[in-house]
Amino acid sequence: MSTFKPYLSAIEAPSLTEVQALPGLTLLEFGTEWCGHCRAAQPLIAQALATQAPWRHLKIEDGPGRALGRSYSFKLWPTLILLQSGHEVARVVRPRAVEDLVTALKA
Repeated sequence: MSTFKPYLSAIEAPSLTEVQALPGLTLLEFGTEWCGHCRAAQPLIAQALATQAPWRHLKIEDGPGRALGRSYSFKLWPTLILLQSGHEVARVVRPRAVEDLVTALKA
């Protein structure tokens, strides 16, 4: 049984206002289904989230003209943005080890 969680399309993705209103801990993951770096990061992300406090995990499909991604001004996929009550507290770009994420999730 696969635990793969698909990326939210532009239609499904929340707006910046909705993201900023989210209470608690939220992990925004920006990337695409076809990105090799995004695929390689999936087991690392799953493992890190399994060891930490309950983070809301939103996978947002990114690309040209995607408003939510543009509002966070990043250039590489996957980019993971950690929010606490809608405010950015950490950012991880192209994680290569579980420790990269665990450290950020503890911030």
